[in-house]
Amino acid sequence: MTSYHTLQLDNLNIFYREAGDPQQPTMLLFHGFPSASHMFRDLMPLLSQHFHLIAPDFPGFGQSSMPSHTEFAYTFDHLSTVMTDFIQRLGLTKFHLYVFDYGAPIGFRIATAHPNWIAGIISQNGNIYQAGLGAKWAARQDFWDHPTPAKRDSYRTAFAPDTIKGQYLTGTPANSVSPDGYTLDIAYTDRPHYAENQLDLIFDYQSNIKAYPKFQQYLRHYQPKLLAIWGKNDPSFIFPGAQAFTHDDPNATVQSVDSGHFALESHASTIAAAILTHFA
Repeated sequence: MTSYHTLQLDNLNIFYREAGDPQQPTMLLFHGFPSASHMFRDLMPLLSQHFHLIAPDFPGFGQSSMPSHTEFAYTFDHLSTVMTDFIQRLGLTKFHLYVFDYGAPIGFRIATAHPNWIAGIISQNGNIYQAGLGAKWAARQDFWDHPTPAKRDSYRTAFAPDTIKGQYLTGTPANSVSPDGYTLDIAYTDRPHYAENQLDLIFDYQSNIKAYPKFQQYLRHYQPKLLAIWGKNDPSFIFPGAQAFTHDDPNATVQSVDSGHFALESHASTIAAAILTHFA
């Protein structure tokens, strides 16, 4: 069974899901935008006989605290620091890391700073390569290079209901995606401070691209066992980003599934089977 918890870190409440026997190897699951730990609701039961699973909601997401951006710095460095504190408070010293979307730069910051913690990595549409950036990123580069209030406001469409629904459905087989995930993500956008907080993170995403060389150096030096499993029809993080892992990590395996960005929504059983093949 999956259980649900809240851990207090200073003035933050961090919500997390937990499943599996703590005597089994631990896997930490990091969600992406605009989702939260509920994106792992189908995967966790499929892995719980083999792993101790922990899936937190980042600050500003899901059921975790959502302070205003005037009181909390919504940067990827800061989210990584909070998640490092979360890991240490739970006493985790060795774990597999599942990263997706925003979870990838957060997870790779942690792996780079604490390589001894990492038993293996699953990157599911979790990009750390220029080759993996889809066409939309050119417009974001212009925003980062020449920010204006008008450009910032234009990114409110990133969490409009139709955009979120499109992230879930684009590139997926017909009628394969439940409305549950995107409906909950849309509901979370109505929480206080959500829009301005997320706009800060969209602006700060440039820090992740600047950190890509450091993440790649970590792979070359430590060569962790890694599975890059990708919804190959994802327009945001395109499949060459998965293939690029093999350039730096000889222990990387690449696999595609016929899905889009939120590949777990349609292919949770396939992804679970691949994880068990490589890591169980």
